[in-house]
Formats: sequence, structure tokens, C-alpha cells
Amino acid sequence: MTSLLVTPAELDDLLREGGVAVLDVRWRLDRPDGREDYLAGHIPGAVYVSLDDDLAGHGEPADGRHPLPELADLQAAARRWGVDAGETVVVYDDWNTFGASRAWWVLTDAGVPDVRILDGGLRAWRDAGLPLEEGETVPARGDVALSPAHLRRLDIDEAAALPEHGLLFDVRAPERYRGETEPIDPRAGHIPGAVNAPTGGNIGADGRFLPADELRARYEALGVTTDTEVGVTCGSGVSAAQAAVALRLAGFDAALYGGSWSQWANHPDRPIATGATP
Repeated sequence: MTSLLVTPAELDDLLREGGVAVLDVRWRLDRPDGREDYLAGHIPGAVYVSLDDDLAGHGEPADGRHPLPELADLQAAARRWGVDAGETVVVYDDWNTFGASRAWWVLTDAGVPDVRILDGGLRAWRDAGLPLEEGETVPARGDVALSPAHLRRLDIDEAAALPEHGLLFDVRAPERYRGETEPIDPRAGHIPGAVNAPTGGNIGADGRFLPADELRARYEALGVTTDTEVGVTCGSGVSAAQAAVALRLAGFDAALYGGSWSQWANHPDRPIATGATP
């Protein structure tokens, strides 16, 4: 086990030992509110976390669809989830580890020292034959104290400049990257100089992250070295967090552009590129 991923058996052991907070971060583009699915069945003791409400801020379109949350708002939410200072936090979802990765990134950036992702998500838990419970878990209020800026992030100007001296990975589907379709944001295309590296290349058919050596080989083939400055961007800063996790598993550090394409596309003065990776 790495300090980042946890298996279903390891999570089951942690639950038996106690001292762990489990967060259910079910979220999909076509179904952003996962509460109904959570109530129908979740890992015992898990608390539901709304990505849209708690793991994102709420600004103008020019800020993007999921701007990173303010620290005070996140701390209030984390205490409501029952997270205590020094406690291990395990996050999971049921869709490509997107919601869980966003939670991992946001909480780690806010100084929570031990945040782990259930590798393979709820599917892996079920496949292991482990139980679910229905209804809502209402924990005692936690006492976690958060602090800012423990991970690297990019603002819109830094994202624009990065391809000049490093690598900016756009992890959306190729057709959105190329500008052939754009179902959500006002303009189609990508940030000039960004390289397409879809998130599907980070996980296997079982929904688990690929082994670290395979992830490292993937990103080395895309030009990453230990000296490369790397950033990740997507539609709104959610799936890019999954790529940041994959890069960390591969042994590389990556900065997250939280505004991502949803911010860039809402700034008419920003240039766009179309077509395949140069």
C-alpha cells in the first residue's frame, strides 16, 4: 500500500480499528448530486460529501464551474463531516476516481496530513464482498483545523505561460481537447500549447489506478522528467485532480489549474487552439 491509496481490505481493517473518517464523494457530470445513491447504500459509517457544494466555491462564470473552495468554508464543511485533527481520512466515489481525487487534492492542499483514496472506489468494495449500509450517517462535529497552500496550483496566467517552459496536460476527452465538440462551456478547443493526456489512460478496466511503473512510463513517454514543471487542466478542475493523483503515484509533482477550461473559455480575450496535440 502507498500512503495515497488504500484497498478495500485495508479500509475494512481501518474501520474496525477506528480513528478514520470515510467520505463518500459520488459525483458525475450528468448527475452531480450523489446523495440519493449514497442513501441507497454506502460504506458503513461514510458521510456524504457534495462536490458542488463543499469541494468547490461559487463565483462568476469567469471563475470557472468548480473554483477551489475558500479555506474557511472548507473547514466548516470538514468539521460537519466529523473530521478530527490528525485523523486518517479515506475518500471514495463510483466514477473514475474523479470525485475522490478532487476531495484528496482539496483536503491535502488544506493541510490534512493523511488523506487516502479507496482504489477502485465503491465497485472495488462491493467486489470484495464487503457490506453496505443505507440511510445517512450523521457524525459528531469534528475539530480539524485547516491551513492553506500545501499543494501547487496554477492561476489563469500561470497556466497560459506554462507550455513555454514546461508541460500543461489537458486531460479531457480528445474530441473536446481538439475542439470538435463542447457540450458545456462557451468555446471549444484548448489552451495553446497544452498536450492532451486523457484521464482514461490512468486507470485499468477494473477502475483502479494502473501500477506506478506503468503510470511513470506513460508520463515519461509524454515528455515528463524529474526536472519538468508539470500542470494539469480539464473542464473544471475535477478530472484534472485525478491526473494529479496519477502523476504523484508515478513519482512526479503536478500543479492543478483549478479554473481549467471552464474559466479559460469564459475569458474572450484568451486565445484558443484546436486540433491534435502539436
